[in-house]
Amino acid sequence: MNNTYTGLVKQTFHFPQEGFDVNDNGYLEFNGLDLQALIKKYGTPMKLTYLPKIGMQINKAKKMFDTAIKKHKYEGKYFYCYCTKSSHFSFVVEEALKHEIHLETSYAYDIEIINRLYQRRKITKDTFIICNGYKQKAYTSRIAKLINSGFKNVIPILDNKEELQMYKRSVKQPFKLGIRVAAEEEPSFPFYTSRLGIRAKDILEFYVDNIEGYEDKFQLKMLHIFLNKGIKDDIYYWSELNKIINLYCQLKKICPELDSINIGGGFPIKHSLGFEYDYQFMINEIVGNIKNACKKAKVPMPNIYTEFGSYTVGESMAHIYSVIGQKMQNDREIWYMIDSSFITTLPDTWGIGEKFLMMPVNKWDNEYQRVVLGGLTCDSHDYYDSEEHINEVFLPKLSSNHTVGEARTPLQKEKEQEKIKENEEPLYVGFFHTGAYQDQISGYGGIKHCLIPSPKHIIVEKDKNGKLVDWVYAKEQSAQSMLKILGYL
Repeated sequence: MNNTYTGLVKQTFHFPQEGFDVNDNGYLEFNGLDLQALIKKYGTPMKLTYLPKIGMQINKAKKMFDTAIKKHKYEGKYFYCYCTKSSHFSFVVEEALKHEIHLETSYAYDIEIINRLYQRRKITKDTFIICNGYKQKAYTSRIAKLINSGFKNVIPILDNKEELQMYKRSVKQPFKLGIRVAAEEEPSFPFYTSRLGIRAKDILEFYVDNIEGYEDKFQLKMLHIFLNKGIKDDIYYWSELNKIINLYCQLKKICPELDSINIGGGFPIKHSLGFEYDYQFMINEIVGNIKNACKKAKVPMPNIYTEFGSYTVGESMAHIYSVIGQKMQNDREIWYMIDSSFITTLPDTWGIGEKFLMMPVNKWDNEYQRVVLGGLTCDSHDYYDSEEHINEVFLPKLSSNHTVGEARTPLQKEKEQEKIKENEEPLYVGFFHTGAYQDQISGYGGIKHCLIPSPKHIIVEKDKNGKLVDWVYAKEQSAQSMLKILGYL
């Protein structure tokens, strides 16, 4: 019986797989990259971004939508947008823009990025900029400035009824509008309806009262929906998608300018070697559902927009750690301590129990054992103990001749541990497809999720006379400080 880690993987999954293989020297390769050489050059912990994967993902989706459109003889066009909040870094966004895509924003500081991209000639004033989110004045005023400066395909997506008034006051030329339809949440959520968007039953009346008749000033061009659960082949997804399709058909009959449906993001990425998802089937079904509903209602088929974030950038990144020690805390639990922290580098593992694709980089010919991975912080939640396909983590033993559980004296154990440290290469563990959201949520360098700034910090204290005084310790974080971190300045 083969008890090596190689044997475990090949008995459990089809391996090698796209993006992963083990070379002749026994080291894992990621998209053909020699991870051993990178580790020797840079050490661990290491965060690695393989930019060509971004273009591969974009072009794969474009090709599949093109296939579905041809199959169904669909009369609308497809537009791929990148959801910038997944990763705002300049090298990510600029790599994505090489592949003829458009952009989606979610906060005021995103518009500063749009301006920098235009100055760098990475986008033009014809690029579609889909502006999502609940918008404060700082956001709507920046959107208005974009439109007033000639960006003709900026589409603010109304998140509430009052938002339109802000553009009426500040936009000086005809502009396009979208409306986000508030989705019904799945039953596991503690609330029934998404906080984002306008209730579906209110949209027809809102259009008639506030948009119809103003076509010379603004036009409703897009209906938008996004489901937290993502694009999945289940009753919930198809029910919500069909709601927006039917709403489009109703609106189209009284709003000839309406020509687009935005289905948001939600394509999953591989978080396990056992991952299975039929992208082409789902795309075929989405396109087919929209076509059939439009033919039945006798209205033109809309253009289809997507805003893929995780799908675009997630599979381009990996985090590599070294196992710096082993601790056996009881008869069942063996801890591998890594040279970093899950809380600070992969916060989704801690905050929402996210599972990433995890594999060792080396020691594939060693026997394996069940372990728990521990981080360096003093927080008891800084650990990783289960894979997506199984409620356990298996990794190679640190030494090829090391068998856990053998009867040894404390002195023998200590000597063996010293021998391992002195003579053997450490075990390197890779977490793959970590490129979406982790930097923003962990606050890498000072950036935040959706680029929401750190608030101003006010200190209140007593002076020498016992009187309360207050002063500003730190101002609210500026757009410029974030843009510098992200590589735009």
